[in-house]
Amino acid sequence: MNTLEWLKPGIYGAVIGAVFVSVVGFTWGGWVTGGTSNDRAMAMSRDNVVASMVPVCLDMARSDPARADKLATIRTASTYQRRDALMTTGWATMPGTEAPDRDIAQACLKELEL
Repeated sequence: MNTLEWLKPGIYGAVIGAVFVSVVGFTWGGWVTGGTSNDRAMAMSRDNVVASMVPVCLDMARSDPARADKLATIRTASTYQRRDALMTTGWATMPGTEAPDRDIAQACLKELEL
């Protein structure tokens, strides 16, 4: 088969150009794969759900008749055990669920005035 002289360098240039554009696109251009975009979307949606549930947690804390005792228990707990102490108060258990949520408890703990 007889090919034209300019065809071989043209094909090499196209392949090298495609590789170059792909490398630049994925490193500096912000391109991501479908799996990465799915992971980011799931993380963003989880963060938004937690942020939307913090006011519910704070409202449950404000309306609790035993608020002072529970806040004292949370304050006396060590720093790394405060989230668990808040979870035992029931404020991080959202309506319609049976168990408290750790992420909501952590976010609610940041918003409480301790």
